Amino acid sequence: MSKKSLHRIAAALERLSPAPADAPDFTAASAFVWHADPDRLEPVARVNCVDVDLLVGVDRSRDTLVANTVQFAAGLPANNALLWGARGMGKSSLVKSVHGAVHADHKGLKIVEVQREDLPTIGRCLNLLRGAKERFILFCDDLSFGHDDAHYKSLKAVLDGGIEGRPENVVLYATSNRRHLMPRDMIENERSSAISPSEAVEEKVSLSDRFGLWLGFHPCDQDEYLAMICGYCDAYGVDIDDATLRAEAVEWQATRGSRSGRVAWQYFTDLAGRRGVILG
Repeated sequence: MSKKSLHRIAAALERLSPAPADAPDFTAASAFVWHADPDRLEPVARVNCVDVDLLVGVDRSRDTLVANTVQFAAGLPANNALLWGARGMGKSSLVKSVHGAVHADHKGLKIVEVQREDLPTIGRCLNLLRGAKERFILFCDDLSFGHDDAHYKSLKAVLDGGIEGRPENVVLYATSNRRHLMPRDMIENERSSAISPSEAVEEKVSLSDRFGLWLGFHPCDQDEYLAMICGYCDAYGVDIDDATLRAEAVEWQATRGSRSGRVAWQYFTDLAGRRGVILG
């Protein structure tokens, strides 16, 4: 084989197995997004979040997550956290807001968002974070697994699996609409059809057990829904009388067929736009 052919083969192998990515300058931002192929941690100039005090109706979950995050930022033991429950009740907003609040006093605390489809590459991301002096919240939003979905196996390495284990400077915060990260019918189907029902379900259900904190989010009532909107009005200086706000907000949630923190923010966004108030 000619030398030219060998060089061509070597170049092809390098493209198939690219060199490990260099660790970014973690002082450049407080937040990063993990991208694979090519591997890189992209800095986020401005995190999309609200002030943690504006999140109404989640006081217990907020206080628990703040305390856990402060411990972690200070170099103390802390748990991985699974925020599960009703749609639109502020699970992902709470993670981002808590990071923002704690980062104000602990500049070395960073947040790294990982998309669900990039979970198979999570080991390569951890290699970039391992050994850095900063501390990292690894954030995976809307986490769930369906039939024949093996992505959950990659996540076990982040939680506590593998010889190396989870880096001491990394903690995982994930959100999901499902407490056990998979549909109930999937759990029941595997229990009814497997030769060893308990073993068939155990491997997947055990993933949620690896989160030390389970924080539940439940649908809000009308008083909490209106309190959310009033909080936004006060924070952004939108002036509206109580009777008008109540009538409009109730009509808005009726047209949406649901009542949640997300619906409250959507109504407030419409209200702010009509009143000429810029949200920023």
